[in-house]
Amino acid sequence: MATTRIGIDLGGTKIEVLATTAGGVELIRERRPTPGHDYNAIVEAICDAVASVEARLGRVECVGIGMPGALSATTGVVKNSNTLVLNGRPFLDDMTRALDRPVRIENDANCFALSEAVDGAGAGQRLVFGVILGTGVGGGIVFDRAVWRGRNAIAGEWGHIALPSAARQPGGGRRCYCGRIDCIETWLSGPALLAEYRGRGGTASGVPQMVALARSGERLARETLAHFFERLAEALAIVVNVLDPDAVVIGGGLSNIDEIYEVVPGLLPKYVFSDAVTTPILGNRHGDSSGVRGAAWLCGPNPPPARP
Repeated sequence: MATTRIGIDLGGTKIEVLATTAGGVELIRERRPTPGHDYNAIVEAICDAVASVEARLGRVECVGIGMPGALSATTGVVKNSNTLVLNGRPFLDDMTRALDRPVRIENDANCFALSEAVDGAGAGQRLVFGVILGTGVGGGIVFDRAVWRGRNAIAGEWGHIALPSAARQPGGGRRCYCGRIDCIETWLSGPALLAEYRGRGGTASGVPQMVALARSGERLARETLAHFFERLAEALAIVVNVLDPDAVVIGGGLSNIDEIYEVVPGLLPKYVFSDAVTTPILGNRHGDSSGVRGAAWLCGPNPPPARP
């Protein structure tokens, strides 16, 4: 049996491969560790993952890959990836040669946004902004079911805008891995949320435990989450003021904090330049599989190809 689409989600710790029908019905899903410190091993692992699926389903003519970072519009090599061994490498050329077929590559947040815009929480909306809140903070823009990449291939990278209120926040002056100070990622990522809580004396071992403590009434956990929601509203307002999307869909590990969808919409009007703010803030429909589903959508006639 042959399938139409294969998508790869190249993460910092795992490589996920998904085979679907043309309509997005899942056929096979596999995961394997990412050899994150060895570029050639990453290329080989992706080839092995594709071969494993094709041994059961037959060869496909195109493979879609979602990855951290982006392909430079001027040099074609990878830039801005927190999987550092990818940076400066001709990843598209190498994967095309290794797989011996066309390959489509997009930023992983773009793939998430595409998945949720096509048949996820943002289905039916023209302009969808997809947010990743996890180990890092990312974003992707989809317009009419097509990824909007931008002239410099950085559209949606709101995680590396400085949080406007950072100078007024305790603990300001946070250095981001990108070299800048007080990027939104340094305030809204999972590690940043947990570090703030523990820095104030909290004892939770992870964000889920901290959230559970907040729900049970622990004052410190509740205060830390309240600060997080306020900053998230401030950061999302930047996007709403510039793009005014029809929907914002949130993914990543922190998307499982249900209170985001209850609290943040009510905070947005403080920061948005409008007399009313009706922008829906939505949880994703496809969970941690959304990015790999979006990668699978990169190949084939539906949805349309990415826009520059």
